[in-house]
Amino acid sequence: MGRVAGKIALITGAASGLGLEDAKLLAAEGATVILTDVSEERGRKAAAAIGPAATFVKHDVSSEDDWKAVIAGIEKSYGVLDILVNNAGVVILSSPEDCTLEQFRFANAVMSEGVFFGCKYALPLMKNSRAASIINMSSTASHVGYPIFFAYSAAKGAVRAMTKSIAVHCQAEGYPVRCNSIHAGAIETPMVQLAQGRADEAPLPIADGILPPGALGSPLDVANLVLYLASDESRFITGAEILIDNGLTVRPAP
Repeated sequence: MGRVAGKIALITGAASGLGLEDAKLLAAEGATVILTDVSEERGRKAAAAIGPAATFVKHDVSSEDDWKAVIAGIEKSYGVLDILVNNAGVVILSSPEDCTLEQFRFANAVMSEGVFFGCKYALPLMKNSRAASIINMSSTASHVGYPIFFAYSAAKGAVRAMTKSIAVHCQAEGYPVRCNSIHAGAIETPMVQLAQGRADEAPLPIADGILPPGALGSPLDVANLVLYLASDESRFITGAEILIDNGLTVRPAP
């Protein structure tokens, strides 16, 4: 308990899935968490379920004005931001030939421009922190080829590259801010359920212990990594791309 005690955390896309699990764990470990999402009803219910340590703000991460308003609200209420988890994402099933310009721009507006806006507008406030951490959710799609997730992969590749530039920038400027990216494989979340055609089905149970190749991971697997990167325990880690994929990207082809 208390691994992020006293820290102020902003988590985007936190009404469900990975973002919600991050919010629950960070709050349990002592952080004050601000959940944001475009889904207002689910977001408010999620924050209420977490308790007094959590608040919800409706937020479209592709909107520059929304980002300005969210950060201004945090500055007014807390004066500082210690943790930023750029988690919000969308999945679009389309190949390089089928993907429309509209689909490509939408995916990148949410997951590439959204991360850009988050880092750009959060950094001035995070500089006031004693020790701050930006955690950008990328994907194994930035490491291997998934033609059917073409636009998604492009956006996550941008996140991977931006993370390194932000990390170096913060060190060069002397900011007390680290920046790392997480590259998860398939995790049992609403997004993966949608991609696998199981959107209307109950989530699959995830077994305890070591999982076999090809198994889905649990949102808590990722949240535990987010907690570590958010905490001062990871003070010597910045600019890293951390794979959490049960060996997917290192496994030889069958």
